[in-house]
Amino acid sequence: MLSDIVTWVGAVLGMIVLLAMACGAFALDVDESRRAQKPAP
Repeated sequence: MLSDIVTWVGAVLGMIVLLAMACGAFALDVDESRRAQKPAP
């Protein structure tokens, strides 16, 4: 029973890490595209 709980907790934490990495990459892409649209001074 305990091993089932630990397995599910590990799976949920892994999914959270993957989602955080995906959101971070998306935020960086948006930031770079905004910088590219600005005319260089």
